[in-house]
Amino acid sequence: MTRAFVSYCHADEQYRAELDKHLSLLRRQGLVDIWSDHRIPPGGEIEAHISAELDAADLVILLVSSDFMNSDYCYGVEVQRAMERHHAGSAIVVPIIVRPCDWTSSPLGGLKALPKDAKPLVKWATLDDAFLDVVQSLRRLITEQTKGKPQATSDFPVARSTDSAPGVASARPRSGTLSLQKEFRDIDRDKFVTDGFSYIAAFFENSLQEIASRNPGYEGLFRRTADVGFIGTIYRDGKRVAGCHIRITHSYGSRGQIGYSGNDSPQDNSFNEILSVDADDQSMYLKGMMTNRSGREQKLTHEGAAEQLWQLFIERLK
Repeated sequence: MTRAFVSYCHADEQYRAELDKHLSLLRRQGLVDIWSDHRIPPGGEIEAHISAELDAADLVILLVSSDFMNSDYCYGVEVQRAMERHHAGSAIVVPIIVRPCDWTSSPLGGLKALPKDAKPLVKWATLDDAFLDVVQSLRRLITEQTKGKPQATSDFPVARSTDSAPGVASARPRSGTLSLQKEFRDIDRDKFVTDGFSYIAAFFENSLQEIASRNPGYEGLFRRTADVGFIGTIYRDGKRVAGCHIRITHSYGSRGQIGYSGNDSPQDNSFNEILSVDADDQSMYLKGMMTNRSGREQKLTHEGAAEQLWQLFIERLK
């Protein structure tokens, strides 16, 4: 069985918990035992346990973000030791890019990172899509290394056994559901809507600016209508061919939503889509209230929501 050590900053706890859930099948199949600081027993010496587990791991997974890079312990201690073992051939280090940051300028820049093309988790349309890509890559890595073994034992470069690494918790049966449900306050939900709207506004403004350079004869125009609203218009040979109005609205309840109209008149109060905030046990997400083409509920990131609204917008050009 491959022993995996997960290094993360506590600001990214929700992503560690999500990774743990997505790795549950690998764990149940006896291919991997996952360790993070959640498994330190009460009264255990934190640094001693972390050091021992890091030295015993076959696979070191780093959840990389600006907070991770800013952490003296994560970056200064865990990354340094992980890279020493990686270069010595006694462990494999895999960075998972959680949020955009200047990680390529660090010692991690020479490693192949996940998800695909090192696209940060939060930049994917949904976290499920991002973690599926991560877990499938990790499965290929682990099964390739364990190929030909009679049991699910690790064929990574040999790490120290638990007998020679005092303080290492031996692999033992445990539940795959250890992360308790988070509570999200009204202020958390309101901020999520505001941050989502700001991201969508920047996404549309930048995309409209690029229209002309990539499509001869077309021009894009972005106009703010308020702090919580904007209009986007596309012209072909000077003639308006598509428009939209996106704003924060409270038309469907007291909680704020992000409303989309396929009309660039700020006086038009109709909607073609409403994005509301919902949450699972670990994180908040946006979901469409009026269109759902996949047939299942989509847990949209800010990136995914912006892309979905942009697709609604440019469909008018087809």
